[in-house]
Amino acid sequence: MSVSARLNRLFNGKSGRCFDVAIDHGFFNEPSFLKGIEDIARAIHVVVEAAPDAIQLTVGQARHLQGIPGREKPSLVLRTDVANVYGTDLPRTLFSRMIEAPVEQALRLDAACVVVNLFRIPDQPEVTDQCIRNILRIKPACDRYGMPLMVEPLVFQPNETAGGYMVDGDENKIIPLVRQAVELGADIIKADPTNDPSLYHQVIRIAGDVPVLVRGGSRAGDEEILRRTEELIHQGAAGIVYGRNIIQHPNPAGMTRALMAIVHEGASAGEAAGFLQGSPTTS
Repeated sequence: MSVSARLNRLFNGKSGRCFDVAIDHGFFNEPSFLKGIEDIARAIHVVVEAAPDAIQLTVGQARHLQGIPGREKPSLVLRTDVANVYGTDLPRTLFSRMIEAPVEQALRLDAACVVVNLFRIPDQPEVTDQCIRNILRIKPACDRYGMPLMVEPLVFQPNETAGGYMVDGDENKIIPLVRQAVELGADIIKADPTNDPSLYHQVIRIAGDVPVLVRGGSRAGDEEILRRTEELIHQGAAGIVYGRNIIQHPNPAGMTRALMAIVHEGASAGEAAGFLQGSPTTS
């Protein structure tokens, strides 16, 4: 199978965009990440019912998606690396490790894509080196088997300043890291929004013909996340990869549908907010 064939399973046939819901947070041994996904089978079920294009999972939890019968369920994006870089109090040594035989495992799980990080963390060049080694290792296997490679360039603020998992939205740092990911062979980029969303076209431009999906990052208010998403799609983003802004929302199905309206139907933030009216989804 070619890379383009699997990409067709990720990107909506009408809008040409992708909405991927990330539910891989348990991989990173960070207690705060588990809110909303304590019962991951239920969390996946709720999101599947809202019908996004893809769900991002780990090797240990992909079975909850792939065990659902029928052809209509979202495609699987398989997380292939585990890291210890997200805590408020960081350990003495940081790492980013790739699972063994990542593409073979992805094929067995019928994944449509694999995803790997490319960290830029202040004073931690060794972690960046590990990420680059991971990408250099997985890329030939992706090419061999026609598996799309999503690279996640992620710029951190200093931990002593921001206190864990706080990304740096400086476009002057995001842009060169995105370009490095493209140069390393990414088929899809998953990148943070810039502090000023109106500048995101610069990220799109530097990626060339590689589609850019926007990371959701830390939890934000409904109005903020909807308005920001509208602007980022307007700037040329090929879709979004949101996690905690969905799975930690009191109405994850409603938020999924609201974001889908923006991504796939060109709805405004105000129009999309209508999907959040009423009672929270509980089943």
